[in-house]
Amino acid sequence: MSQLHEVAITFLKNIGATLGRVVVSHLGSAEAVFNASAAKLLAVPGIGDKTLRELNFEEALQKAAAELQFAEKNNIDILFYTDPRYPKRLKNCFDAPTLLYSKGNADLNARKVISIVGTRNATDYGRALCEELVAELKQYNVLIVSGLAHGIDVMAHKECLKQQMSTVGVLGHGLDKMYPAANKNTADKMLEYGGLLSEYPSGVPAGPANFPERNRIVAGMADATIVIEASIKGGALITAEIANSYNRDVFAFPGRLTDTYSEGCNFLIRNHKASLLTCVADLAYSMGWEKPTDVKPVEQFLLPLDLTDDERTIYYMLQQNNAPMAIDDLTIKTNMPMSLLAMNLLNMEMQGFIKAFPGKLYKAS
Repeated sequence: MSQLHEVAITFLKNIGATLGRVVVSHLGSAEAVFNASAAKLLAVPGIGDKTLRELNFEEALQKAAAELQFAEKNNIDILFYTDPRYPKRLKNCFDAPTLLYSKGNADLNARKVISIVGTRNATDYGRALCEELVAELKQYNVLIVSGLAHGIDVMAHKECLKQQMSTVGVLGHGLDKMYPAANKNTADKMLEYGGLLSEYPSGVPAGPANFPERNRIVAGMADATIVIEASIKGGALITAEIANSYNRDVFAFPGRLTDTYSEGCNFLIRNHKASLLTCVADLAYSMGWEKPTDVKPVEQFLLPLDLTDDERTIYYMLQQNNAPMAIDDLTIKTNMPMSLLAMNLLNMEMQGFIKAFPGKLYKAS
């Protein structure tokens, strides 16, 4: 009953994800860990006398047996890190979970996997970006991963359901419950077009310490992580930092310098922790994705809804011209004072809505 021992490994005291994989690799199998002599266990790097004394083999096996019953009753797949269905991208991360609980029908090793993260307090700008991004990603047959939290996370999942795209929600608790409870209906629907994933067994509540651990799975499963809106402090920036530590690509949408929920994105871009993202074409180019031949061209979707009335006037004026426009022409056509025009142009350039060229020429991005 090797699966019993594979689950039981995760219930052993003082044996975390990293050490769990080390001891299994050292001794050959999960079952061998439970049958090994004290001398063999002490020979495993990371196991000392104290850890050996506290190994609760019988208790771990009992808990594992109960968890196997729960999994069978609730159609939950158990993916040990040696299982071919285990996410290969995640497996390559040094702190990958020893075991995952999976529910649904998602291919966790899809050819293209993107994580979308962001603030729980999404603005209209962030919501519109999220909807446009997911809709444009559909043509690339991408699996979308997020954390099923309020805000950007659940919006990404909902848009995937709307587009009938595969999406996976990574939870910071066991699969016997849903937190936040308001997202349960979305989670249930996701089982048809993807699924739910957790490293936690049933009965584990959504504790604060679980979410940073959850974020490493969100980052580790994907080829790239996209941050849509984020404050300076929050889970989205933690996920971006983790993705960077895994040498994965990170992208962020810019926002106003004065917007609280764009501060995190602007920080990531300014400090070269994320690449500036203005459209799916940017992402596809950076990832080396070939453009599908049977779809319409991807157009940039920089959204003027985040602009002031004056900025929107300038944006549409530039958008109608193929060639860059001189600032003198703009001040005449917009009937805007030069000082005000220059301030608006700078703000729009900082947000990535327009590009500046030598000679005070400007063009819509």
